[in-house]
Amino acid sequence: MTTLDTTVQHFAPTHTRGDDLLWHPFTPYSNDVQLKILHVDLIKSETQMFMRAPGGASLGVHDHFGRVLVYTIRGNWRYAEHDWVSGPGDFVYEVANSRHTFIVEPGEDVELFISVEGALAFLGLNDEIIGIEQAHTFAERHNEHCKKHGITPVDLTMFAVS
Repeated sequence: MTTLDTTVQHFAPTHTRGDDLLWHPFTPYSNDVQLKILHVDLIKSETQMFMRAPGGASLGVHDHFGRVLVYTIRGNWRYAEHDWVSGPGDFVYEVANSRHTFIVEPGEDVELFISVEGALAFLGLNDEIIGIEQAHTFAERHNEHCKKHGITPVDLTMFAVS
Protein backbone atom coordinates (compact mmCIF):
# COMPACT_ATOMS: atom_id res chain seq x y z
CA MET A 1 0.00 0.00 0.00
CA THR A 2 1.29 3.47 -0.89
CA THR A 3 1.12 6.20 1.72
CA LEU A 4 0.88 9.89 1.07
CA ASP A 5 3.71 12.04 2.40
CA THR A 6 1.90 14.73 4.39
CA THR A 7 5.08 16.75 5.08
CA VAL A 8 4.89 18.39 1.65
CA GLN A 9 3.49 21.92 1.80
CA HIS A 10 0.43 22.51 -0.33
CA PHE A 11 -0.89 25.68 -1.84
CA ALA A 12 -4.13 27.05 -0.48
CA PRO A 13 -6.63 29.38 -2.14
CA THR A 14 -5.57 33.01 -2.11
CA HIS A 15 -8.22 35.42 -0.86
CA THR A 16 -8.14 39.14 -1.57
CA ARG A 17 -10.83 41.54 -0.43
CA GLY A 18 -12.26 43.40 -3.41
CA ASP A 19 -12.35 46.61 -1.38
CA ASP A 20 -8.56 46.38 -0.96
CA LEU A 21 -8.08 46.72 -4.73
CA LEU A 22 -8.42 49.96 -6.66
CA TRP A 23 -9.93 50.87 -9.99
CA HIS A 24 -7.54 52.74 -12.23
CA PRO A 25 -7.65 54.04 -15.81
CA PHE A 26 -6.25 51.86 -18.58
CA THR A 27 -4.03 54.63 -19.89
CA PRO A 28 -2.60 55.35 -22.39
CA TYR A 29 -5.11 53.20 -24.30
CA SER A 30 -8.20 54.81 -22.75
CA ASN A 31 -9.01 57.27 -19.96
CA ASP A 32 -12.57 55.88 -19.79
CA VAL A 33 -11.79 52.17 -19.46
CA GLN A 34 -10.82 51.21 -15.90
CA LEU A 35 -9.21 48.08 -14.48
CA LYS A 36 -9.27 46.42 -11.07
CA ILE A 37 -6.47 43.86 -11.21
CA LEU A 38 -7.25 40.84 -9.02
CA HIS A 39 -4.31 38.48 -9.48
CA VAL A 40 -1.14 38.20 -11.54
CA ASP A 41 0.82 35.01 -12.22
CA LEU A 42 4.25 36.14 -13.40
CA ILE A 43 5.38 32.59 -14.22
CA LYS A 44 2.45 31.66 -16.47
CA SER A 45 1.92 35.27 -17.64
CA GLU A 46 -1.74 35.30 -16.61
CA THR A 47 -3.79 38.17 -15.22
CA GLN A 48 -7.32 38.17 -13.80
CA MET A 49 -9.13 41.47 -13.54
CA PHE A 50 -12.38 43.38 -13.63
CA MET A 51 -12.83 45.95 -16.36
CA ARG A 52 -15.46 48.67 -16.47
CA ALA A 53 -16.27 51.40 -18.95
CA PRO A 54 -19.06 53.89 -19.62
CA GLY A 55 -21.51 53.50 -22.49
CA GLY A 56 -19.97 54.43 -25.83
CA ALA A 57 -16.37 53.92 -24.65
CA SER A 58 -13.94 51.92 -26.74
CA LEU A 59 -10.51 50.36 -26.56
CA GLY A 60 -8.28 50.38 -29.60
CA VAL A 61 -7.50 47.49 -31.88
CA HIS A 62 -5.44 44.84 -30.13
CA ASP A 63 -3.97 41.42 -30.87
CA HIS A 64 -4.02 38.56 -28.37
CA PHE A 65 -1.00 36.28 -28.14
CA GLY A 66 -2.76 33.98 -25.69
CA ARG A 67 -6.28 32.96 -24.71
CA VAL A 68 -8.63 35.53 -23.13
CA LEU A 69 -11.80 34.64 -21.21
CA VAL A 70 -14.47 37.30 -20.66
CA TYR A 71 -17.61 37.09 -18.50
CA THR A 72 -20.06 39.99 -18.78
CA ILE A 73 -21.35 41.11 -15.38
CA ARG A 74 -23.41 44.11 -16.52
CA GLY A 75 -23.98 46.18 -19.61
CA ASN A 76 -23.58 45.31 -23.27
CA TRP A 77 -20.47 45.38 -25.42
CA ARG A 78 -19.18 44.06 -28.72
CA TYR A 79 -16.21 43.86 -31.00
CA ALA A 80 -16.32 46.05 -34.10
CA GLU A 81 -15.21 43.06 -36.18
CA HIS A 82 -18.13 40.77 -35.18
CA ASP A 83 -21.92 40.91 -35.39
CA TRP A 84 -22.78 39.71 -31.85
CA VAL A 85 -23.32 41.73 -28.64
CA SER A 86 -22.36 40.32 -25.23
CA GLY A 87 -24.74 41.06 -22.35
CA PRO A 88 -25.01 40.16 -18.64
CA GLY A 89 -24.28 36.49 -18.05
CA ASP A 90 -22.63 35.99 -21.46
CA PHE A 91 -19.23 34.34 -21.86
CA VAL A 92 -16.70 35.08 -24.59
CA TYR A 93 -13.80 32.74 -25.32
CA GLU A 94 -11.06 34.38 -27.35
CA VAL A 95 -8.44 32.14 -28.92
CA ALA A 96 -4.82 33.15 -29.23
CA ASN A 97 -3.94 35.11 -32.36
CA SER A 98 -7.23 37.02 -32.47
CA ARG A 99 -7.62 40.74 -33.22
CA HIS A 100 -10.51 43.02 -32.33
CA THR A 101 -11.73 46.43 -31.19
CA PHE A 102 -13.70 46.62 -27.91
CA ILE A 103 -16.81 48.88 -27.96
CA VAL A 104 -19.33 49.47 -25.16
CA GLU A 105 -22.89 49.86 -26.40
CA PRO A 106 -24.19 53.43 -25.92
CA GLY A 107 -26.27 54.37 -22.91
CA GLU A 108 -25.08 51.99 -20.23
CA ASP A 109 -21.91 51.14 -18.36
CA VAL A 110 -20.28 47.74 -18.71
CA GLU A 111 -18.45 45.61 -16.14
CA LEU A 112 -16.54 42.46 -17.09
CA PHE A 113 -14.43 39.75 -15.49
CA ILE A 114 -11.43 39.00 -17.71
CA SER A 115 -8.69 36.39 -17.58
CA VAL A 116 -5.74 37.09 -19.88
CA GLU A 117 -3.04 34.59 -20.83
CA GLY A 118 0.08 36.00 -22.44
CA ALA A 119 0.38 39.41 -24.04
CA LEU A 120 -1.93 41.92 -25.69
CA ALA A 121 -0.45 44.18 -28.37
CA PHE A 122 -2.29 47.47 -28.89
CA LEU A 123 -2.07 48.79 -32.44
CA GLY A 124 -1.92 52.24 -33.97
CA LEU A 125 -3.61 53.52 -37.11
CA ASN A 126 -1.08 51.79 -39.38
CA ASP A 127 -1.10 48.49 -37.44
CA GLU A 128 2.12 49.46 -35.66
CA ILE A 129 2.45 48.25 -32.08
CA ILE A 130 1.96 51.18 -29.70
CA GLY A 131 2.03 49.15 -26.49
CA ILE A 132 2.23 45.64 -25.10
CA GLU A 133 0.47 44.56 -21.93
CA GLN A 134 1.11 41.30 -20.08
CA ALA A 135 1.29 40.03 -16.51
CA HIS A 136 4.39 42.04 -15.58
CA THR A 137 3.03 45.31 -16.95
CA PHE A 138 -0.36 44.76 -15.26
CA ALA A 139 1.44 44.22 -11.92
CA GLU A 140 3.57 47.34 -12.50
CA ARG A 141 0.43 49.31 -13.42
CA HIS A 142 -1.20 48.31 -10.10
CA ASN A 143 1.92 49.13 -8.05
CA GLU A 144 2.48 52.51 -9.74
CA HIS A 145 -1.15 53.52 -9.24
CA CYS A 146 -0.95 52.66 -5.53
CA LYS A 147 2.36 54.53 -5.17
CA LYS A 148 0.93 57.59 -6.93
CA HIS A 149 -1.98 57.67 -4.43
CA GLY A 150 0.07 56.85 -1.31
CA ILE A 151 -1.52 53.45 -0.83
CA THR A 152 0.31 50.28 0.17
CA PRO A 153 -0.19 47.93 -2.79
CA VAL A 154 -1.69 44.47 -2.37
CA ASP A 155 0.72 41.74 -3.50
CA LEU A 156 -1.18 40.50 -6.55
CA THR A 157 1.34 37.71 -7.17
CA MET A 158 1.06 35.92 -3.83
CA PHE A 159 0.10 32.30 -3.34
CA ALA A 160 -0.97 31.04 0.07
CA VAL A 161 0.69 27.97 1.57
CA SER A 162 -1.35 25.77 3.87
